[in-house]
Amino acid sequence: MLTIQNYVRAGSLEEAYALCQKKNNVVLGGMLWLKMQRNRVDTAIDLSGLGLDQIEETDSEYRLGAMVTLRQLELHPGLDRLTQGAMAESVRHIVGVQFRNLATVGGSVFGRFGFSDVLTLLLALEARVVLYRGGEQSLADFAAAPRQRDILTHVIIPKGERRVVYLSQRNTATDFPVLTCALSRREGRTLCAVGARPGRAEPFEDGQGLLAGGITPEGAQAFAREAAGRFRFGSNLRGSAQYRQEICQVLVRRGLLAMEGE
Repeated sequence: MLTIQNYVRAGSLEEAYALCQKKNNVVLGGMLWLKMQRNRVDTAIDLSGLGLDQIEETDSEYRLGAMVTLRQLELHPGLDRLTQGAMAESVRHIVGVQFRNLATVGGSVFGRFGFSDVLTLLLALEARVVLYRGGEQSLADFAAAPRQRDILTHVIIPKGERRVVYLSQRNTATDFPVLTCALSRREGRTLCAVGARPGRAEPFEDGQGLLAGGITPEGAQAFAREAAGRFRFGSNLRGSAQYRQEICQVLVRRGLLAMEGE
């Protein structure tokens, strides 16, 4: 059971950051995975009063506040158009509507959970993160870096014409995924992200130009085989490493062919 000694609703990012520097203090997101821990927290830091629960749009990007919920992502018409429904697809399997009404973008991204559907899709969209002290950086760099005691304030999704597909394999509905896969293709450039391996999601790009001439069944199979060979897979109660590698090939190939069929 999680035990919290003190609760502070931060009045500023500066206050939140200062409190965050103490080892036993924790920033609250949606408080969904955190509450399942067996831990003792000195001070729980609430960011809900800092206006970080908005999805802002400019000519070049969508700017997601850290306290934006997964349900907001699911229902946002602009993100739906940008991703051709992949954004809603990436979150609709996550437990249920009540859960998605509480789970936050910031918690999903900062947690770098190996099972994160959201992180997988955002990597394929070449998203960026904004940290209070660390500034703006690519999500790929942030996800691969060691954990740091900073405050994630926003996630930025660049606009632009692209084709996007999100797929996942689950043993049962609303369960953690066995594997997640997101693909985006823009101006002949293909980016793939695979997660729940069961490690955190990582991106892979078509560096060999297997799809440079367009997506064909042969090219999709070759790219899928290359991707499955690049990622490291592990075993847990949901599936073996070998099974995940086989599923990776299937999902990547299906995703590519689905993009070509649009």
